[in-house]
Formats: sequence, C-alpha cells, structure tokens
Amino acid sequence: MFPSNAKVASSPKLLDRVRWQLRARHYSIRTEEAYIHWVRRFILFHHKRHPDEMGEKEISDFLSHLVVEKNVSASTQNQAFSALLFLYQEVLDHKLPFIDQVERPKRPAKVPVVFTGPEAQKVIAQLSGDHRLMAELLYGAGLRLMECLRLRVKDVDFGYNQVTVRDGKGQRDRITILPSRLKRRLRLHLEKVRAIHQADLANGYGRVYLPFALDRKYRNADRSWAWQYVFPSDKLSVDPRSGATRRHHMNEKTLQNAVRGAIRKTGVAKAASCHTFRHSFATHLLESGCDIRNVQELLGHKDVSTTMIYTHALNLPGLGIRSPLDNPVQSYFR
Repeated sequence: MFPSNAKVASSPKLLDRVRWQLRARHYSIRTEEAYIHWVRRFILFHHKRHPDEMGEKEISDFLSHLVVEKNVSASTQNQAFSALLFLYQEVLDHKLPFIDQVERPKRPAKVPVVFTGPEAQKVIAQLSGDHRLMAELLYGAGLRLMECLRLRVKDVDFGYNQVTVRDGKGQRDRITILPSRLKRRLRLHLEKVRAIHQADLANGYGRVYLPFALDRKYRNADRSWAWQYVFPSDKLSVDPRSGATRRHHMNEKTLQNAVRGAIRKTGVAKAASCHTFRHSFATHLLESGCDIRNVQELLGHKDVSTTMIYTHALNLPGLGIRSPLDNPVQSYFR
C-alpha cells in the first residue's frame, strides 16, 4: 500500500511503471500517450490519491463524471475504462471482480460516409505529389491512414501486385492489392526516397525505427533500404522513446489537411476524411460484384459482420427494390 500524499501520487514513478508495462507488451506510442493521459486524469480527479487506495467506487465515479459532466462519446469512455483496467490489472496487479459485470458502453452503429466513384476521382485530382499518391493508395488498396504512412519498402511487392500491412488494427497482418496504375509512379517515388536515404547514410544517419526490438536482433537492419518508410518525413527528428535521431514517416496531419482542402475545393457536401477512401474502396468492390469474404480479407476485418456495414449503399441485382415515388402507377406525382 502506498502512502496517500500528493507527492507520491503525482510523482512520475507510477506513470513510468505504466509506460514500461505498455512498452513490454508492444503497445503503440499513441496508446501509451492515451493511457498515460487517462491515468493522470483519474488521479487528479480524485485529488491526487494513489490508485492503490482506490477501487470500484472511484473508477465508477470517474467514468460517470466523463459521461454526465463531460459528455464524452462511448469510444472515449471505453478508452478511459481500458486505461484504468490496464493500470489496475497489469501495473498494480489488483484483480477487480466487479470488472466482469461492467457492461462496456457500445458505440451506436453509424452508416459510413462513402464517395461515389466520380467524387473520389475529383478529390484525388485536387491533390498533387506525395499526397495524391497516398490518397490513391488509401482508395486503391483500402488502407487506413496510419497503415499507409507506416508502409515499409519491403512491404510493397511489385511482382505480385500486393501490399502487406504489418501489425495493423488488432495487431494483425494482412495482404491487400497494389493498383497496377500506381506501380510506375510508386517506383519513381521510391527512387527519390532511396536518394534521400543514401544522403542520410552519408551524413551519419539513415536509421529508422524498428518494432519489437528487431534492431537488437538484426544489427544494422535499421539502416537497410528494405526497412525504410515508403513515405518518409521531410526532416530528421528525435525519437521520443529512445532519443535517437531518425527519419520517421510523414506526419498524418499533412495528408489529413491536404485531403480536407481537396474535399472543400471539389464542393463535395459530405463529412468526409482520409478514412472515407477506405469506406469507398470496400463499397465500390462490393458494387462491382466482389465477394464479401474477399473484401473482408482485404480490409482485415476479424468478422464479416463488420464488412456487412458497406452493403448499405448497394443496389444488389435481384433485390428489385424501388422507391414508391418512382412507381409509374403513382400518376398524381406527375
């Protein structure tokens, strides 16, 4: 049991333990930042009491505060809940019997925003350079934003026309298609990226982040061409975990801002974003008659029920559904 004073509760030791456990389990840096944020907010909400001295009531009070007073979404509440669950079960080694009886808030099912084919092409046409190439990969391969940015050179197979997504959502790998029309431009792009990598090596840099401590297992792998990012950043940066100076992948906000601006220029009146290209990829494949199981594999969905949401926009052959307003016998509408 920890003493209940502000110094102990606010000291970095507990948060350092949370970080260590997250990194030991290979959680992403984004998840690490989010969990640290929620643990800190939980402690401050309870006036810097140490979590060791709190339990079911304090957790429930904090989650209720988020919902009632802060009006957070179901996904945000779930993230806070997961962070506290990790804190107690993995860091403090406290089993919380009440956890099994707690029903997680469910996100309401939402119909995805989808571009029509012409709309997708119009938005892409407003982009240029690397931004256009990335948007075409989002649409042509069904990639998530961060999956595109984290692509490595070795994961693009020009011979088999495929892209391998490593450690995607749910820490699953999958293979998706590489659009043939992008191959030439992607090769030219990689030639420019390779020149940047060669210059970095000549200047004493050229290393890249490797997951799961592979840099210790394979010496100099982090300097190899195969492991470099397909879409590297314009400048070198300091890794927040190791302190090493490396060339990371492009910041996601640059593409998000570019796509947002392109949507605005086209006048497409939809609440669209980079992820809309992925929604459109799935919907347009299903519209073309592609089997839903194949689409499920390309998207990396664990369950086909997740993929079923994209059937909302389909006018599948054989259904014969028409609006009553389009019925020719309703002559009074003429």
